Amino acid sequence: MQLIGLTGGIATGKSTVSGMLRGLGAHLLDADEIAREVAEPGTPGLAEIAQRFPGVVGADGRLDRAALGARVFSNEEERRALNAILHPRIQQAFVEKTQALVDQGVEQVIYDAALLIENGLHKLMNGVILVTAPVESQVARLIQRNGLTEQEARARIAAQLPLSEKQRHATWVIDNSGTIEATRLQVERVWAEINAMLPRP
Repeated sequence: MQLIGLTGGIATGKSTVSGMLRGLGAHLLDADEIAREVAEPGTPGLAEIAQRFPGVVGADGRLDRAALGARVFSNEEERRALNAILHPRIQQAFVEKTQALVDQGVEQVIYDAALLIENGLHKLMNGVILVTAPVESQVARLIQRNGLTEQEARARIAAQLPLSEKQRHATWVIDNSGTIEATRLQVERVWAEINAMLPRP
């Protein structure tokens, strides 16, 4: 099994790249999807979040992600507390899902995780794809996509490891500051290189 990490800063276009990789036939596991699964109603994860962060579970019994995000993005201690609840559960689910793919005969998995490097998971990978974009592009996308103010957008970017630091751990860098076609060409080149790494019979 070959594990490839996919990461990037917030609003750099990582979802665009992951969609292109899926289109090329890649098997992806998405840390955000797993994070939602481990905090579904009735899970121990949601129960622990509700206890630690009162008021973030709505009347429908589901996690109010906007309310939780507002609390953790502006407070390092709160963010660490949330990560301590979620990350062990996410990692366990990742191991289980990866094993299920191995059992199906899948040779390579791409793990799409915004905090791949912050959590040290890049050390478990056979390679890391980093998606980058200029800070001003990130800010503009967050304002348009999430309805944030410029100050809120910059705070969310600042809460992550700088892209320059992430780049030190990257095997491949995809610059998503140009056209969609320019990004697609880079993704196709990276995918070809990943496939070339697979052992041949």
